[in-house]
Amino acid sequence: MRPQAAALKALLEGPDMYLMPGVGDGMGARLVAEAGFKVGFASGSSISAMKLAMPDMDLLSFPEMRDAVSNVVTAAPSVLWLGDGDTGYGNEFAVQRTVREYARLGCAAVLIEDKQWPRQLAKDGAKLTIERDAATLRLTAAIAAAKEEGVLLLARTDSRPSRGFEEALERIKIFTALGADILFLDSPANGEEQRAAVQASGGKPHISVTGPTGKPYAAINAELKANGIKIAVYPQEVLSASVKAIRATLAGLQAGGEPVGLETPAALAVAVRRAEYLAEDLRLAGKA
Repeated sequence: MRPQAAALKALLEGPDMYLMPGVGDGMGARLVAEAGFKVGFASGSSISAMKLAMPDMDLLSFPEMRDAVSNVVTAAPSVLWLGDGDTGYGNEFAVQRTVREYARLGCAAVLIEDKQWPRQLAKDGAKLTIERDAATLRLTAAIAAAKEEGVLLLARTDSRPSRGFEEALERIKIFTALGADILFLDSPANGEEQRAAVQASGGKPHISVTGPTGKPYAAINAELKANGIKIAVYPQEVLSASVKAIRATLAGLQAGGEPVGLETPAALAVAVRRAEYLAEDLRLAGKA
């Protein structure tokens, strides 16, 4: 098993629940590391927003995602990264390629889900899923590649909204039996469904995904931990904060008012690691 995967596995076997911010670029990744988070999510929705200014509706190609994930991992190698492999971008061979390349980029775990790809239009953005047999085949291929590459595989089902809770629960059981390391039931209706999914996987770790709710994080996290969640993913917090700060700064600039929300030059230099690169510049020039 690769060191990053082994480190994540050790965390998941402990008693704590971990918070996992989602990011879409290298700067977000760097700041997650700076803040001291142990785990992070190279999030497809954040990458789509930061790279294309477009919604998460299957607009990114695999090469674009691979490059973005590479930037994230490279910017913050101390963080244990979950790479968003989405549906794997094609047939089962494509799924395995996605898992293998994310592993070789340095991800600790890779997420593969059972959504349709590409998604159907005229469905109001609904996350429709493939049939159970096809989902089983996709995850079988993904899990095999993950084990060969020495990384963890997170199996996600999005079937709850369109196919009902019983089908979603059955898929959790199937993915567990196939050997998925981490499970994710997307869009549970309540905490009871979340707890049932955790129980159905026989103790395998589960993640949750929480969008901005306005509720205090402490209350959300306490409830998730009580439901048996091991990693609480917040995929939109960094993106949302970035959009708000940039809008405020640009509005202030346009209005000619006082600068709003700007870091000092010294703090900005820390964020981009200027001192480290200047020291390396001297070393390479033989002047260190």
